[in-house]
Amino acid sequence: MDATMLTDIFGYYTAIMPMIILIIGALLMPAVYLLSKKRVAVTAVAAVLVVVSIAMNLLMLHYIDSLGDYRYFGEVGSSFRGLFTYSSFAGLMILLFQIVALMAIFVSGASKEVTKLHFGEYSALMLIATVGMMFVACATDLIGIFVGVEAVSISSYALVTLKRNDPRAAEAGVKYVIIGGLSTALTIYGISMIYGALGTMSLAALGPALAARGYSWIFVIGVITMIAGYGFKIAAAPFHMWAPDVYEGAATPVSIFLATGSKKMGLAVFFKIFLVMFVAAAAISGLNIEPVQYLFAIIAAISMTVGNVVAIAQNNIKRMLAYSSIAQAGYILIAMAVMTPYALTGGMFHMFTHVFMKGGAFIIVGALICAGVGEKISDYNGLAKRAPLLAFAMMIFLFSLAGVPPLAGFTSKFVLFSGAVYENGAISSWVWLAFIAVLNSAISLYYYVRVIRAMYIEKPNKGADGKIAIPKTFAVAIVICVIAVVVLGVYPDVILDPCATAAHDLLGF
Repeated sequence: MDATMLTDIFGYYTAIMPMIILIIGALLMPAVYLLSKKRVAVTAVAAVLVVVSIAMNLLMLHYIDSLGDYRYFGEVGSSFRGLFTYSSFAGLMILLFQIVALMAIFVSGASKEVTKLHFGEYSALMLIATVGMMFVACATDLIGIFVGVEAVSISSYALVTLKRNDPRAAEAGVKYVIIGGLSTALTIYGISMIYGALGTMSLAALGPALAARGYSWIFVIGVITMIAGYGFKIAAAPFHMWAPDVYEGAATPVSIFLATGSKKMGLAVFFKIFLVMFVAAAAISGLNIEPVQYLFAIIAAISMTVGNVVAIAQNNIKRMLAYSSIAQAGYILIAMAVMTPYALTGGMFHMFTHVFMKGGAFIIVGALICAGVGEKISDYNGLAKRAPLLAFAMMIFLFSLAGVPPLAGFTSKFVLFSGAVYENGAISSWVWLAFIAVLNSAISLYYYVRVIRAMYIEKPNKGADGKIAIPKTFAVAIVICVIAVVVLGVYPDVILDPCATAAHDLLGF
């Protein structure tokens, strides 16, 4: 199949074919479970459809990379009715969301935390949430992004509560809905204010409109409320309070999905709206965007500091990983402060490495829960003797999250932080932000090593000295994540080069 055949076969639907495949899958999931009564059948069908969607997306990305533009789609396939446009940035973000969905779905079938009674609906919700993320990546206006984000949010509220026999899930679901409702209200209010100030909702037109009209109090209110609304989605401080409770209360596969997928969707929203708008306005009219850059720099610094400092006091492994995710969001927000293609490249690359680092750590937590191991860090005492592979893999993931070379976390942080150090071959004015990020990475090493110490130095707890057996699907997923963390650390160009292409495409450089 070549580029022309894609357009000839799918026509107007070419740009959204990866999403259509998963929508069909979501509709099939309840029926598959009803007919088979087996979670493995639902998991297999869902995984196959995600793989097909990934193949379609990779095919589309291949032609974009080979031609350098979207001519292969012609006037028909480059966008769907002008509402969703496929680009190298959209394709790369879609690939990230697809990987997250495949990872979460793959381990859901074997997880004892996920309800069996409604597993068909559970899988359908996860696919719909993935579709929402993918539409956000392709959306061309503020309303398209808003609808995609809400599709993810509503599905996520239900997913969090679909955990059997655990009142924490119900509590987490209620908290998530309340805070999510506040986030939605702030977002739609901000959209209305920005539309009133600039007279457009088109992402491509926001920058030129801002360049022509300049700042106004209506625009400032709109930007602040939208940052707050979408700040909840990425759990950036001070909008982070829901994340630890939700990650702890939800089933671990759902925690994986939220920590590595939903959070990345929110960051993609920041890139598509704010980064593009302010960079375009500065390029067109020389508009002073430093106040906005400092706003994002402050949010980034607070997020990474709050996340790392509070994580030190956590005794529950899920809550510790949740606060770690808050810190990781702070690191990625460096790209929003620096606002250069290189910084954006580093942010996108770190988003990919974070999927495997944090996803792998959560998979190990879920596997141990299936084996009857608790969620407290003290429950991991002596794990190296009871499950050497799991202990080694967890050590790899934690060291990578801390930025220890030569793992993926070090490489992606190096690229991301260096974006704040150098700009156009000279020392940047954002060196102080890079220094705070490096200092926070050092702080994070303390609580990561705390878990490693429990696994390798502490003696097993009384009555917990036998070997640990975990489901094979968890073991396969863990091995894949370990390989990805190592490979992306020593050979980053596999993802780094596409990230650079997507960053320049998004910013128009």
